[in-house]
Amino acid sequence: MTIPPIAPSVLIRAARVIDPASGMDQIADVAIADGSIQAIQANLDTSGYDRVINAEGMILSPGLIDPHVHLREPGQVHKEDIESGTLAAVAGGFTAVCCMPNTSPALDSPEMVEFVRSRAEQVGHCRVFSVAAATKGRKGERLAEIGLCLDAGAVGYSDDGDVIESAAMMKAVLQAVKQTGKCFMQHCQELTLTDGAVMHAGTVAAKLGHKGWPREAEEMIIERDIRLNKAIGCDYHIQHMSSGNSVEIVARAQREGMPVTCEASPHHLLLTHEAIETHGTMAKMNPPLREQSDIDALRQGVADGVITILATDHAPHTNDEKRNVLAEAPFGIIGLESALGLYHKALVETGHIDLPKLIELMTINPARLCGLDTQGLGMLKIGGPADITLIDPANNWTLNLDDLAGKSVNTPFLGWNMTIRPMMTIVKGIVRYESKHEQAATVRERS
Repeated sequence: MTIPPIAPSVLIRAARVIDPASGMDQIADVAIADGSIQAIQANLDTSGYDRVINAEGMILSPGLIDPHVHLREPGQVHKEDIESGTLAAVAGGFTAVCCMPNTSPALDSPEMVEFVRSRAEQVGHCRVFSVAAATKGRKGERLAEIGLCLDAGAVGYSDDGDVIESAAMMKAVLQAVKQTGKCFMQHCQELTLTDGAVMHAGTVAAKLGHKGWPREAEEMIIERDIRLNKAIGCDYHIQHMSSGNSVEIVARAQREGMPVTCEASPHHLLLTHEAIETHGTMAKMNPPLREQSDIDALRQGVADGVITILATDHAPHTNDEKRNVLAEAPFGIIGLESALGLYHKALVETGHIDLPKLIELMTINPARLCGLDTQGLGMLKIGGPADITLIDPANNWTLNLDDLAGKSVNTPFLGWNMTIRPMMTIVKGIVRYESKHEQAATVRERS
């Protein structure tokens, strides 16, 4: 059995402390001991700490949380595993991730949820929570052990990677998940519209001779599920939204008081279907990259508060798999290491939101989605867990292969320049990642 490291006492000095959960935005020192936050105030006494970090010019935020990642363990560990995936997470500033159930076997039983928890305790670099499958084997035919998975620690339910195709089964899932108080996360894809499709139904698909994947495939499932859920009231969450039209569908449901939330991923906020021509299979996503009008609508959806969560859909695949022709290559890209910089580029640098709002979308909002706020995650609170991300807000850097900490490197964003960077990731009071790259705001040890 792995003996966990002992959390040292740490004082982080003179950072800009941003905690959207409480509204805090001020220059302060943060004291950490025994894995917890002991104090947040200016000019704390520096004596007696194991480590003192000068964070002047840096942002100190709650640890980033990603509610949608694929760690591939069990069954696909050649692509990623819990150890490598959490190493990628802390390199991206994430202190907690929620892993999807499309593993082999699926996370559809309390034993599988317990397996993930145990493995994460043994080899994980950050906190790992399971989103359990809603149906057995993710086949959409009969309910999984939803209540028992809750008892084992599941923080949500999804058949991610597959839509629940049957309306009757979808209704049963919503009713069952409602009883747990957790959320259901839907992969919205009307399968009869996407069979054989590999990219967005647009001019590029027509040019390249591929069958197109229409926006309606996403929109129809959202509309169906909202209607099914109207009398049930389950917390319903739309994953990796890609269609600009979906934003208005969700906004309408939210105005009517429906418990509907949704997330956006970096690639759908930055890339169009034209990326297929330059990046090939590295730009093959599910749902697919669409058009600039969709990007504009998604960004505006974030600005308007319709889209309240940012999630990477970190989906590792090997180079050999991605080298296949477009029709045969798997969907998806990695995203943990580059997420903060890419979200900043898509949303803050374009003027849609400010930095505190970006941190909200990556901390307290995903924490509330998965009930992690009840554990003190997603916030900075005296006596609460010392899960903290230090961010350099003025760091110009370019994403290279050396920056990728996981097993897979399938991303179209290599060579992209970014202007903000996670510099240190602290989980349970322990420094799990510290950037060795040149930085504008230097983290210095006490001499």
